[in-house]
Amino acid sequence: MGSNTTEAHPIIANRMKKAVKSGLKIIVVDPRKIDMVKSSHRHLQINVGSDIALMNAMIHVIIEEELYKPSFINKFTVDFDTLKEQVKMYTPEFAAKITGVAAQDIIDTAREYAKADKAMIAYTLGITEHHCGVNNVFDIANLALLTGHIGKEGSGIMPLRGQNNVQGAGDMGCLPNQLPGAVSLTNDEYRGRFEKAWNVKINPESGDTQTRAFENMENGSVKALYCIGENPLVADVHMHHTRKLLEKLDLLIVQDIFLTETAKLADVVLPARSWGEVEGTYTNTDRRIQRVRKAVDAHPNTKDDWEILCDISTRLGYDMHYNSSEEIWEELRSLAWEMYGGMPYSRLEKEYSLHYPCPDESHPGTFILHQRYHDEGETSSRQSPFVPVMYTEPIELPDEEYPFTLTTGRRYESYNTHTQTKFYASGVKIKQTEETADIHPEDATRLGIESGDLVEVSSRRGSVTVKAKVTDQVAPGLVFMSFHFSEVPTNVLTINEFDPISGTAEFKACAVKIRALQ
Repeated sequence: MGSNTTEAHPIIANRMKKAVKSGLKIIVVDPRKIDMVKSSHRHLQINVGSDIALMNAMIHVIIEEELYKPSFINKFTVDFDTLKEQVKMYTPEFAAKITGVAAQDIIDTAREYAKADKAMIAYTLGITEHHCGVNNVFDIANLALLTGHIGKEGSGIMPLRGQNNVQGAGDMGCLPNQLPGAVSLTNDEYRGRFEKAWNVKINPESGDTQTRAFENMENGSVKALYCIGENPLVADVHMHHTRKLLEKLDLLIVQDIFLTETAKLADVVLPARSWGEVEGTYTNTDRRIQRVRKAVDAHPNTKDDWEILCDISTRLGYDMHYNSSEEIWEELRSLAWEMYGGMPYSRLEKEYSLHYPCPDESHPGTFILHQRYHDEGETSSRQSPFVPVMYTEPIELPDEEYPFTLTTGRRYESYNTHTQTKFYASGVKIKQTEETADIHPEDATRLGIESGDLVEVSSRRGSVTVKAKVTDQVAPGLVFMSFHFSEVPTNVLTINEFDPISGTAEFKACAVKIRALQ
């Protein structure tokens, strides 16, 4: 769901395609006819942003046809009756009008998912980058809980992370509401461990999401921004607005390995080191901890990210000194031992497949989470709640003036804002060297546009000039663009709307118009 897997996660996609040859059935839920459709059993080509209507209809079918296991529901979940009531109106016929997917396809998908011995839902930014992204994820969890497809091999929920080590960054405390080890700031006992080790008092209240921080930049209460390994000028929605906020700051510091578009606006640029120049760990999408080893010597005028942070902390009055990445990891192991206690570097060197939680060195690691759901004799003392959600349409729908829906995503060769892959990947054959606006043949014919023609794509926030690509990968009325190419700043077009819980922007839906320029 919402995953252009072959282009955004090619290694995982190859494993999925290989598994198809052994009998795996893939159902693709995506507004575009992505490459994975070629390997799929069924393609549910939903309208952008209608995921909840689809999932609620599947839940409706599963409940109506009693395809769930009452014993599992009663033992391990709560609020089932609330879920049942919530989805009553979501008949397949009702959902078909919202999603554009035939009612019978919804019914068949619900039956196959519920009846399967093993079933997994893989999703990524096509689910989360909506104003209702958190609710989308809740509904995926509702489906998995309802059918018991969780806690056993070949089953579960697989969030495919959007960038390298996103999982690890979150686990290390790079979230405004969590400490390292992915435990809430409000946990007094856990927070106390870090306060004692660091000899500081830690504010138990959650910090701001990036969205809230940008709002505070706008109202003037945030006057300085320290940006590490991020290029918000290109990556964030409503680019003109983002530029104004960054230019308004009294101080902008960027710590990065290249002079990004954001770094060019900065008052201070701190040169860091790349993945091949440092020691440390990454956390894979499946909770696998992997060692990173220095491969080449770095430029002498650069430092590891942690060294820069320690230097600044010390200059600001809090002495922070470590001798190595391993020393930092050892501190983490001692404080967040429930997750990492059994994972010293010496063990990570030898055991490639070591997954957290791993509390001590005799522990084998946790290859599969939530196995308690299937353990003999497991009590129902820890029950998981269903979180019923309602479908809400995208914030900005097409109309007479802006008749198309623009959805954004990634292209195969380009990584994120293209900083690392545009100029520095010498010897790599690039299939797509410039941005295109992907448009359906019916729309192109009506507008008198052919592939390669220059067009102007405009929203209520701005315009870009780009070459058209006529393709049936998109449905009529849908336009697709990526945000990789700074020459075509797609995020000039996107809407400044966010999920109220996560702060994630609605990259996946806004209204645009297209005009031929030649």
